[in-house]
Amino acid sequence: MEKYISSPFNLDKKLNTYSSPLYKWKLYRLINKCKNVSERRHPMFEQNRAMKWLGYLGFAFWACYLIFFGVLLGNVDDGATEMFDIINGGLVFFLTCDFFLRMFLVDTPAQEVKQFKLMPISSSFLINIFLVRRGTSIFNIIWLFFFVPFGFFSLLHFYGFCGFIGWCIALWLIFVANSYWYLLWRTLLNRNMLFIIIPVVLYAVFIYLGIFDDEYTKLILGDDNTQPVFWTCLKVGRWALELNPIAYVIPIVAIGALYSVNYFIQIRSVYREIAEVQAAKVKSREMAFLNRFGIVGEYIKLDIKSIMRNNVIRQSFLSGLVCTIMLTCIFAFTPIYDDMLFMKAYISMYCYCALSVITLTGVMCAEGNYIDGLMSRKESVLSLLKAKYYFNLFMMIIPFLIFMIPIIQGKNSFMESVGCLLFTAGVVLPCLMQMAVYNKNTIPLNAKLTKARSNSKTQMIVSMIALFGPMIIMYALMVLLTDWASYAMAAIGLVGVLLEPIWLRNIYKRFMARRYENMDGFRNSRNN
Repeated sequence: MEKYISSPFNLDKKLNTYSSPLYKWKLYRLINKCKNVSERRHPMFEQNRAMKWLGYLGFAFWACYLIFFGVLLGNVDDGATEMFDIINGGLVFFLTCDFFLRMFLVDTPAQEVKQFKLMPISSSFLINIFLVRRGTSIFNIIWLFFFVPFGFFSLLHFYGFCGFIGWCIALWLIFVANSYWYLLWRTLLNRNMLFIIIPVVLYAVFIYLGIFDDEYTKLILGDDNTQPVFWTCLKVGRWALELNPIAYVIPIVAIGALYSVNYFIQIRSVYREIAEVQAAKVKSREMAFLNRFGIVGEYIKLDIKSIMRNNVIRQSFLSGLVCTIMLTCIFAFTPIYDDMLFMKAYISMYCYCALSVITLTGVMCAEGNYIDGLMSRKESVLSLLKAKYYFNLFMMIIPFLIFMIPIIQGKNSFMESVGCLLFTAGVVLPCLMQMAVYNKNTIPLNAKLTKARSNSKTQMIVSMIALFGPMIIMYALMVLLTDWASYAMAAIGLVGVLLEPIWLRNIYKRFMARRYENMDGFRNSRNN
């Protein structure tokens, strides 16, 4: 590390001024280099490297996916309305997806400043560096993989090359502004979880006003034929195509305002991130009704208290719950997937699997903080595994109740919901519980969720199988057995539930066979 930190301070001695532009440029390059090599210091570097390549593969797949739809929609010819007007009007949907995707991938600058605080560098300079990095992040151009091929086929013959380039630049500026808006919200969320209501309500209102045309939208717009959000986005897109300065001034002003607000809040959040001391009143939650289950009941209490008290586990649980609710509501209240059997199978299984995949993929990772205590008592790990399985079975009541919405709407049957529930309980959960044997990376209980992400390629592969495998099986059964598919899934799942003592003890024995290797991994990752 000395070779990285010597250059800027030697430069400072030569220039004798901290405010020199050359000094700042060298310091900016130094910090970028430190961020790029920071993962090499992690004890799980080999797993990180494998995960990085899987991440590149996932990014390439997503880019190809967007390019495919860009080319496909760019060649659609709707006689009534130009397709680029529809895409411009629906920009709010892209911004909504972009916002919620950042929840799992982006840290706030105040979190990234912590590791540089021991250096003689001002916090304001560091905040500016990380805010600039956020604005120039590659994440801000990912949606251009859709818009560039779409515009190439749909716009060039109407507005020429200059209009096409101007449109792409305006879209990039809009997504940069969206990234700064996300940073502002995320910082506020770190202070109070109630701020999670803001984007949910805001984007729900935008999407509603962009889709539906009722008396309220007519009153706002004064027009019986156009939705307000759709009309506003369409006008901004047209201005960008016509190279109207307004299309660029609006996002630039928004970027400037959001940058300033972010700087003001982030600079005050640095110390809070580093040395915050929270005075919490400990409430007694005995949950005496679980006492009848003995040591298994005690471990179930531990899981419940972990969700209520520990930041990482609580946010993982909430993110799975939000994903389930959002996808179920889209399925229930919109006609998007009404005629798509494949998507019906996917959503039906996803609503039951999502919460378990998010919480169980990292099974035993939280317990890595106190794994030595667990190993001091015979078969305490087996009781812990039973508690986790029973707890996740109980938690499946939540997606079952949520999925009552499309059942009431008549878009799904009650037996299909029961089949998905039993299949998840008897097949998906046992598959996810296998990760207890292979996980050996401790997660910090109260870090930010983005700092506690898993780095195991095995976890990613198992997650993909758990999400897409059941959906493929259900789709195949629906094609082959039609109305009997749900009964077949229920029967398969019921067999897995009844065999729970056998496969759970098998997991326990394999875990004990690897206990020294796993405990070594837990200790190394815990100490770093």
